[in-house]
Amino acid sequence: MIDRVEIIANGGDGGSGAVSFRREKYVPRGGPDGGDGGDGGSVAVVTDRSVRTLKEIGRRRVYRAARGQNGRGSGKYGRRGAPLLLHVPLGTEVWRAGPGGGLEKVADLVDAGETLVVARGGLGGWGNTRFATSVHQTPRIAQRGQEGQEVRLRLELKLLADVGIAGLPNAGKSTLLRAISAARPKVAAYPFTTLEPVLGVVESGWDRFVVADIPGLIEGAHEGVGLGLEFLRHIERTRLLVHLVDGSSADPVQDVETVNQELREYGHGLPERRQIVVVNKVDLPEVAARKKEITEALGRGDLLFISAATGEAVGELMAALALALQAESEERKAAPEEPVVLRPPELGGGVQVRREDGAFRVEGEKVVAFAEMMPVEKDEGRAELWRRFGRWGVAAALRRAGAKPGDRVRLGRVELEFQA
Repeated sequence: MIDRVEIIANGGDGGSGAVSFRREKYVPRGGPDGGDGGDGGSVAVVTDRSVRTLKEIGRRRVYRAARGQNGRGSGKYGRRGAPLLLHVPLGTEVWRAGPGGGLEKVADLVDAGETLVVARGGLGGWGNTRFATSVHQTPRIAQRGQEGQEVRLRLELKLLADVGIAGLPNAGKSTLLRAISAARPKVAAYPFTTLEPVLGVVESGWDRFVVADIPGLIEGAHEGVGLGLEFLRHIERTRLLVHLVDGSSADPVQDVETVNQELREYGHGLPERRQIVVVNKVDLPEVAARKKEITEALGRGDLLFISAATGEAVGELMAALALALQAESEERKAAPEEPVVLRPPELGGGVQVRREDGAFRVEGEKVVAFAEMMPVEKDEGRAELWRRFGRWGVAAALRRAGAKPGDRVRLGRVELEFQA
């Protein structure tokens, strides 16, 4: 099962604005009519019940949304780029790489239809109509489209199940799942038969719930021994744990402690998760004869003895699971959580100025985007940029930082002289 992938998401570039003037018969001096470019499409992650793994997304490394169309004359705006939707299973966590290379958790998508915009499309450039004023009536400049946002992501799937079956290898977890559901995990008489989690839907009376067969844990699993970390993270979301113990083991008490120690070391709420301890293989004469001994050794009066192979007492276990899940549901209803609202990121409007290698660096997403989109290689483009920066307070911020006319100013990838 592919449950972790790393991809690069690129929003589509914005379309460029058009430089155009009205040309009609009997209109000798038509004004500017260049339209704006369309915004680029965004990349979004969408949860989909029909998707089970991240296999399809893992087939590609880079995902790029469509770019916006360029503006045209006669005031025609470019079409907005189509968004790119990445369909993922319920239970997918989205992690984003930060400036320092570390990963930060962005969202935990657990409900069907949740949508998270992960890479914003670039803004469409302004056409020359936008730069016309009563004084300057024939602007011959237009903006380039903004480049789409590029983000490195890690998608991690953590299975959504009501019950997780945990235990040492060969305790009979897969046999139990086969006995209580239509799932058909591989069963064999050797450890680590199951190499990936398997889900099964269980019906007990009017109750219906999902059970996950988690591959066997061994000592050191919390440190990644075997495939411990890969297995443990899949039971983080389970509401209840069935701790399955092999009744034919020489030391069932040590088996229980080994698994519980790994859960304590791993953390993430697993040590506090409610457990139902179940002793398997009671169909074997030697296990049936040890029932009293095992009960006293484990010191639990609520032990269940079952045989996953023959079905003995499996119905009692299902009824106990249904009751425990109902009680847990009532507790969750008493303490409802605030719904998570996922919004697309927006450009920040603040402005900061700092000195950098004999120049002045201006930081602020909106002003930097505007500068990178302007044709500053042209005199008219530079003049327009400083005219607007004067109105927006950027020039004043530079003067407060000590900038003088002729000093070098940097905005993103743009470097030009300060014009007061």
